[in-house]
Order: sequence, then C-alpha cells, then structure tokens
Amino acid sequence: MSTFIRPPCDDTASPDIAQPQHDTRSGIWVLAATILGSAMPGIDGTAVNVALPVLQRELQASSDAAQWVVEGYSLFLSALILVGGSLGDHFGRRRMFILGTIIFAAASAACAFASSAPILIGARCIQGIGGALLVPESLAIITASFDERHRGAAIGTWSGFLAITMAIGPLLGGWFVQALSWRYVFVINLPLAAIVIALSMRFIQESRDDAVAKQHIDWTGAAIATVALGLLTYGFIALQGGASPIAVGAIALGAVLFVAFVYVERHSRGPMIPLGIFRSGDFTVSNIYTLLLYAALGGALFFVPFNLINVQHYTPTAAGAALLPMILIMFIASRWSGGLVARVGARGPLTIGALIAAVGFVLFAFTGIGRSYWTSFFPAVLVLGIGASIFVAPLTTTVMNSAPPEHAGSASGINNAVSRVAGLLAIALLGIVIVFAAHAALPRYDSALPAAIRHVLAADSLLSGRAPDRGIPADQRPAAERAAALAHDAGFRDAMLISAALAAFSAVIAFTMLSGRSSRAQAGRRKEGQGPPSLNQGARPAQ
Repeated sequence: MSTFIRPPCDDTASPDIAQPQHDTRSGIWVLAATILGSAMPGIDGTAVNVALPVLQRELQASSDAAQWVVEGYSLFLSALILVGGSLGDHFGRRRMFILGTIIFAAASAACAFASSAPILIGARCIQGIGGALLVPESLAIITASFDERHRGAAIGTWSGFLAITMAIGPLLGGWFVQALSWRYVFVINLPLAAIVIALSMRFIQESRDDAVAKQHIDWTGAAIATVALGLLTYGFIALQGGASPIAVGAIALGAVLFVAFVYVERHSRGPMIPLGIFRSGDFTVSNIYTLLLYAALGGALFFVPFNLINVQHYTPTAAGAALLPMILIMFIASRWSGGLVARVGARGPLTIGALIAAVGFVLFAFTGIGRSYWTSFFPAVLVLGIGASIFVAPLTTTVMNSAPPEHAGSASGINNAVSRVAGLLAIALLGIVIVFAAHAALPRYDSALPAAIRHVLAADSLLSGRAPDRGIPADQRPAAERAAALAHDAGFRDAMLISAALAAFSAVIAFTMLSGRSSRAQAGRRKEGQGPPSLNQGARPAQ
C-alpha cells in the first residue's frame, strides 16, 4: 500500500524462521543492507503519492491512469507478498532478497524513463513483484543473522531507520518534483539498489528453512488472488466513469474468484493463507479492524496530495512537508505505544486510537479552500498522527498475541497483506465517491461559465481537482479551475467523512469484540493450555 503510515506487522519478525546459522561479526553491514533494501519501497511509496499530481499532468494521464500508477504496484505487492516470504524459505532468503532488489531497481529505471502512462503503469506492476520479494526477506534476513541476544536491538534499529525513511519520503519526492523532475523519485532507487546488492553479496550469509522448503508453494492461490484483486480494482475504477456492463462484470468475476480463492486455500497442501488461523476470535477481529481502518487511511491519504497541490496550490515540497507532523508524532510515540497492550490490553488503545483518527478525518473533511495550513490541514494531520500513534503498534502486538505460536509468521504476513489490500480497494472506492459527489456539486459552481466550458467540466472525472488541460480558453481557465476545485472539495469532503465513519466503526468493533485482555494475561492463559479465544467462544469482552 502506497501510504504515509506503515502497514501493521511490517516490523514483526517471523517466529517461524529457523534459528540463526551464525552470530555475524558483520552485523552492521547486514543491517545496512536490509535497511537500505527496505528504504527503497518505503521512500518510493510515500514519494510517489506526492509526485503523482505532477506526473499526471506531464504525461497527460487520465484520472484512471493516475490511480493505476499506485494501484498497479499495490496490486502485485498485496497479492504476492505472502508467496514472496515462502520463496525465501524455500530457495534462500539472500537469493530472493537480491532478486527482489534487482527486479525493483530495473522496474524503477523503466519508471524513470517512461514516456507514457501505460509504460509507467506496467513498470510499477513489475516494481510490485520485486517488492513482494524484497519486503518480507529483509526482516527474515535479520532474524536469521542475529541470535536472540542481539536480535531485538537489530530489529529496533531497522525499524527506527525505516521510520526515518517514511519521514523523508514525502519531502524528498516533493523536492525532486519541484527542483528537478518526478523521474528522480525512481532514479534514487538505482544507487541504493547497487549498494544493497554489493553489501548482500559480501556480508549476508544464505539461510533457508529446511522444514518449510519441503512444503508446496501455493502458486494457484497467488494467481487467483492477483486476478481477483485486479478485477475488483479495475471494476471499481471503471465505475468512476459510470455503471457499465464491463465494470459490473469485472466486479462480479472478481467476487467469484475470491470465493474460488477461499476454496483453493482450504484444500491446498501448502496454503498461502492457512484458514485455521482464523479460529482465533481476536485474530479475526483484529484483521477486520485492520481492513476497515487501513482502508480509511490508504484511501484518504492517496487523495490528500491531489487536494494540496491541485486545489490548495501548494508546491510539491510544501505538500510533502504538510504531512510530516503525522509521521514525526508516530516515530516519537511508537516506543511508548508499543507497550500499551502488555499493560492495559488491546481493546482500549485500539478503540481510542481509531476514534481519534476518526476525528482527524472529520477535520480533513472541512479544510476548505485557501485557508492557512495552520488552521486547516495542520490540525487534521496532528490529530490523525496522534490517533495512528496509539493504534499502530498495539495492533501489531494484538495480531501476534492472538495467533497460535505455530502460525505466528503467517499471522504477520496475513495482517500485512490485509492492510495493503484495504488501501488498494479503498482508493478505487473512494474515487467513486469523489467523482459522483463532485459532479453533483458542480452545477452550484459553474453556472456563470459558458455552456461549452460547462460541458468540458461535466465530461471530466474531476478526480484530480483540476480542470481539463484541453477545451478551455485561457481567459476562462481561472474560473473553470475555481469551479473544478470547489466541486472536487465537495467530493473530498464526502470521502473524508466516509473514512471517518470507517475509523469509527473499527473502534466499535474493537470495543465490542476484542477480548480486552493484556498480553500478560494472555500469556498466563496460554500457560494453562487454554490458547487464544476461538470463534466459537465469541471473543466477548472481558466482564
């Protein structure tokens, strides 16, 4: 998911990984390789969001194509990330890490030199395949390279530096776009990849999981998941232009394939998603919570840079800096929030964090046009950052605590994938909301324009917040831009309010359905042989 908030379980080591084969003396170089490898998709994801409004204009891409620049990457990363982790266990983590880096770098070069939107989208899809190999292997390599005494510090260092890359991504992307070109957002990956490959070849020892290597790789499930998600995403984006048999058919076929995916996973010898893990009530609830809340986050934050650049007329650098307070708050508060579940249980932090995030989305809904950043976007960014800092780390802890120990690695991967799929689908669905709400509001703002200009605006999706580049005379452009911006603001408001509703609903689910036990209580419960709560037990809140 291309978002400014890292997915849950993104920094959770998989306990399924075999014990380290060595206590490396070159640990600093192993960390450097994995940090830089993880930084490539981290910087890329946040920087592309800021660069997107500008590259859309330069490539003369449609609104649909602009969405696919992000959705194509997210589609393949979301669908294949679990298989990517399995491939490392089968064929060697260093080998897959290097292969993922090479694929990601080659696709980045293709993005940088893309001469049209379709070429850029195709390259972004290949980037997603590289990311699906790269992302899970970086942490697996750390876990395999450090013994238990040093592993925690290594993972903490990796996670801290990754948070820094999330902070500099929007700033770097905005500066590249403003001072040089949006193409440098992708060029930066090339020297990073060269360093990662050199360090990996020199300092990382190969490791694999011999027990897992004997298992079947679920290629069928991965293929069905990719096609199903692709059809759903295509159908929802196509609906932004109005209902059509093709759009409805794509959504229907995607839904059928999703049912087929569940069937395949249930009967596979080595399923990508072991369905038995969902017998844990808290695990199921925490993933529903993730789906709703990260849909709100991923969908909403995709459209914020469009609003900042095209509607508010921020420079790309200013747009990147506008969201920095949220990332800094999360970085500062992560250590404090990480221990909340152990002290007070999961229900409180997840409920309060989601409710505060809902307030943040409401504030985004009423930013208006032309107001000072400090009285419009800053309060929204600040409140959303506070909410996210409360729920992100406890959500990861809850997911891992609620899964059976033998499925801890799968639990981490599933929750990570759920968060990315949530953003993938939410961008398309909230796009429908913005388009329809903007066109419903347009007559209030374009009545003074000539009929020909009104026709041009009505024929455009208005998703980007800008009036079309063609068909509008220069003397009419300011008025047309103003009408398009005001109409888009109405759609943006509705999308933010829906995001707020999703966040509030996730808070209700956490409060009413999570067990509410602290992790210490859960640990004691497991010692008694009771295990995590099952679906049959209803996962009711503790009395």
